Amino acid sequence: MTITDEGHLPLPQDRATLPVWPDTGRILGLSKASTYEAVRRGDIPVIRIGRRLLVPTAALRRMLQLDDAPQTTP
Repeated sequence: MTITDEGHLPLPQDRATLPVWPDTGRILGLSKASTYEAVRRGDIPVIRIGRRLLVPTAALRRMLQLDDAPQTTP
């Protein structure tokens, strides 16, 4: 089951990170190229683990101004 199948973002306690592509890009309505360009510019916060780029779910929920996103300080 994918994020787009569910129709909503998971809560941070359910899934801490999402892959940059396809999950995050599709949630934001971006093409693959636009998604990676936004990552390069720093518009999408990422965690790099080896070659993988992951987006913290809490940060994505804050970007989308969803009310239930917990406020954390880095």
